[in-house]
Parts: sequence; structure tokens; C-alpha cells
Amino acid sequence: MMIRALLLLTILWTFTLLMLGAYVRLTDAGLGCPDWPGCYGQLTAPDEPHEITQAEQTFGGEVHAGKGSKEMLHRYVAAGLGVLVLVLALAMVLWRQRLDRLPIWLIVLPVLLIVFQALLGMWTVTLKLMPVVVTAHLLGGMSLLALLVAMAGRIATPLPAAFAEVRSACYLALLLLTGQIILGGWVSTNYAGLACSTSVFCQNELAGHSGIWEAFRPDRLLGQTADGASLSLAHLAAIQSLHRLGAMLVLLVIGRLIYVLHQRSSRLALPLAAALLLQIGLGISNVLFSLPLPLAVAHNGGAALLLAMIVFIAARLPVAKYTAISRLDATWVRSSL
Repeated sequence: MMIRALLLLTILWTFTLLMLGAYVRLTDAGLGCPDWPGCYGQLTAPDEPHEITQAEQTFGGEVHAGKGSKEMLHRYVAAGLGVLVLVLALAMVLWRQRLDRLPIWLIVLPVLLIVFQALLGMWTVTLKLMPVVVTAHLLGGMSLLALLVAMAGRIATPLPAAFAEVRSACYLALLLLTGQIILGGWVSTNYAGLACSTSVFCQNELAGHSGIWEAFRPDRLLGQTADGASLSLAHLAAIQSLHRLGAMLVLLVIGRLIYVLHQRSSRLALPLAAALLLQIGLGISNVLFSLPLPLAVAHNGGAALLLAMIVFIAARLPVAKYTAISRLDATWVRSSL
């Protein structure tokens, strides 16, 4: 079906954009253009000598053409995704009678989310990479990927009824992985990836840094506390230590989901285990090799891959025929008779 091909293209486009966004962030190109949606008032980043001179006179500061080009590429790819999501939504509305497991809210929500993502992209620039905004922008991209993959799962063949028992393990894994993605985004947007040594809990502490609450305040600017003072290494280490603790919890919970799937002889267990091991390896490698750019970008992609796989499993789970409320109603009716 043509709509499946369009959905697959949109998912792959979203995944690529997530990787590109990580690349822009990690190369410190997020403010390569000080304005939005253009770049120094142009459709492309200034690269000619007279364009650079004009931009520096108008906006002040030094123009980095390379960083501006990266940021504009990210914006144009994001605009292309917006068009794809809109076309996909219109196509699904027209074909909805053939997609009986696809609720209307799952069709509409990605369109609303892509609009909100555009606003977050603007605020990322105007608020000078404020960590809470950049983290929300990352989470919005991950949420869009999850919604699109949920669509794919809903129009795919449902899993057998025996897989209904997997639901609790799947949802718990999804919940903790979402929390871990938020923590990972907070690490990245605060540039705390190298705040700790190779010790597991950051200087042999679990999360007992005195500045932990200050480090997680959403109302502060990049590199500053809420009072305007500079963040210390202890603040950054607190962020990193919680991220590492979260990784251990996610390992246990997703490991349990893999075990439950394996018990049911599911072919989904092996690829999920491979994705989990890959992400763990990338996380450890980033610490050991001091956050090289390819591994750091791949770590972001590994999180997106894990999220997509678990969402796909959850979306294919058999829908319960009776809810707890309906069972209570049935019991009350039988007792009344």
C-alpha cells in the first residue's frame, strides 16, 4: 500500500533529522544563525566576504559560515519533514476506513506536534540555547518518531493474544526509557558529557552532589544557575551521575522485557537485545574515548532506535476486549438478574 511507503519514508526522515539535530548541537552550531527562520536575514548562511561583512555590521559578533550552514540544513530538513507529516495525515484521513486500528487522534497529533516543534526551534535561538527549551525540542523530536512508529504498529498485523501479558513490562520499559531520554537530553544541552571520569558514579558518588537541585532547575540559562552564577563542575557531575544511574535502571527493565518476549519465542526479543547492547556499548565508549563526535551522535540515534522498537511492540499488542470497568458492569448486571 502506498500509504505504508509514505509512513516509512516519514519515519526514516524523522530519524535522520534527530541525528542531524544531535550533530548540530554537538558541533556547537545551534546558534550558527542568530535569527529565525532565516540566517542573518538570508535564506542561506552568508559565505561570501561581502555577505559576512554585512551580517557582522547588522547583527554584531563574528559570523561562522560553517556553523550557519549546518543550522540552515537542519531547518530545511525539518521543513521537509513538516510537509511529509501533513501529507501523511491527509492520506491517512482519506484511507482511514481501511485502517480500523488507527485512532483519529494518532493521525492529528503529529501535525500539532510538528507545529510545536517549529516554535521550540525558534525559542531555541531566541532564548540562546536555554537548556529546558533545547531538551524539550529533543523530546519533541523523539515523541514525533514515537507517534509515527505507533502508526506503523497499529496498521501492522497485531501480535497474538498471548502477548497481552507483555503489556505491563512493555509500558514500564517505555516509561523509564522516556525518563532516560530526558536525562540524556539534559546532559547534552548542558554540555555535561565529560563532567565525570570513568568512575561509574562520578567520583564514586551516587548522586550526592550539593548542587543537584540547582543543576536541574528549568528556569536557568545555559551555563548559569537560577541566580546567574556560573555552573560548577559539581553541578554538571550531578547531571551526569543521574543519567548513569538511569541507564542502569533502563538496562534492568528493558532486559526484563526481552526475557518476557523470549519466553514467548518472539522474534522481537533478539533485535531488541541487540539494540540495547549497542546503546550500552555506545554509552561506555563515549566515556572511555572522551565523547568523540561520531559516537556521541550515534548514542542519540541508539536512544531513538530503542524507543522506536519498544513503541512498535506496544502498538502491536492485542487490544483488551474488556476493560476493568466493563467487567465490573457485567458483574453488577449478573448480580442484579
